[in-house]
Amino acid sequence: MGSQSKPSLSPRHFEWLALFLCFVSTWVCAVAQTTALEASKTKPKTKPATAPKSGTRAVHSRIVPAEGQSTSLVKSVPGRATVGPKPLPAVSEPIIRGGPWTEPTYADSTEGDNVDGEDLDVRRAAVSALGSYNGSVVVVDSNTGRILTMVNQRVALGGGFQPCSTIKVSVALAGLSEKIIDPTTKLRLAGLGRMDLTYALAHSNNQFFATLGEKMGFQKVSYYSHLFGYGEKAGLNIAGEQPGRYPTKPPQNGGVGMLTSFGEEVLQTPLQLAALLTAISNGGTLYYLQYPRTPEEISSFTPQVKRRLEIGKLIPVVETGMRGAVDFGTAHRAKEDEPIAGKTGTCSDENHTHLGWFGSYNEVGKRKLVVVVLLTGGRPSIGPLAAGIAGDVYKRLELGKFFAADQPTGSRNPEVAEHLLSIQKCCRR
Repeated sequence: MGSQSKPSLSPRHFEWLALFLCFVSTWVCAVAQTTALEASKTKPKTKPATAPKSGTRAVHSRIVPAEGQSTSLVKSVPGRATVGPKPLPAVSEPIIRGGPWTEPTYADSTEGDNVDGEDLDVRRAAVSALGSYNGSVVVVDSNTGRILTMVNQRVALGGGFQPCSTIKVSVALAGLSEKIIDPTTKLRLAGLGRMDLTYALAHSNNQFFATLGEKMGFQKVSYYSHLFGYGEKAGLNIAGEQPGRYPTKPPQNGGVGMLTSFGEEVLQTPLQLAALLTAISNGGTLYYLQYPRTPEEISSFTPQVKRRLEIGKLIPVVETGMRGAVDFGTAHRAKEDEPIAGKTGTCSDENHTHLGWFGSYNEVGKRKLVVVVLLTGGRPSIGPLAAGIAGDVYKRLELGKFFAADQPTGSRNPEVAEHLLSIQKCCRR
């Protein structure tokens, strides 16, 4: 018998086979997506947040990923309230250890507030920017020390919270005052090479400020902290205001290094941070913050100086780092069209409350404001989110012509803007 040749597959057979496999793959993906969607519909909804517990105060921090430490983005949380000029985008939530959280992330932060005497345009901007988040917003006129609004007065006037990385502003001023560092100093940090103050402030590097604090020692750190207003009331005869707290010796947890990088064992009030930033913004005058409540008090208002701080020559150095934080660092969510300088802070306390701070001031026109935001709650309550809320306050006021310029737009310290161009990259090894 003659041999028979085996049939061969033509190119068209391969085309049909490829189309068949593609169809099967598409069908499998569609089934998987449908199954996942149906499963998600059957999951129980998260219970709404309960009312905030009163009296929660920070005592000492838990080591959590914060500014200067890596985080991983895992999901999105709802954006801020859309009341106002434009909706704000959703924010990403980093993995923060230390829960379960005892304070709700969302609450009515205006409950119990008395708005007598406040600038209602400023208050509307602050309340709208804060939205449904549980926290406080304080806005101060940095040329006079007058409080224009105080959202969530119970929190703003209470016993204080751990300052987290906002403590680094006062530590930077102390290190410069003691000549431990200067604008060109680069500290050698294990595993990071050399780093200068500008980069360390912009990216909130914990190791830099722990090293700086250890070089100064507790006594000098404490001296300058009290000089800048820690441990005393920031306001003048403001009913209900508490003085916060400053430790009398190095913290047991981490010593002076933890004090100068996280604010360990310090209780800072929003008013204290606002007063210090007011002094930095206006060139060194630490005012008593005043909160006039009646038409008579407003008409007779006179700024009251607590003391003059010899920091005039140091301000451009610190401000460069704070501007860097907004332009390309931890506070980039606050960035607006006009210059803003600020510092974020993120940590948690022993009561399982997560804290997100941002203290800032604007750099345009004669109407200079300090805006301090403090968030308390769960994982979304972080410094970068607080920065975004502050940026929204400035934006809303700008759209409302609050900053209508009596002088040309521009930075009070032009050398700051020029220097920022040279420090976008990390420290040189």
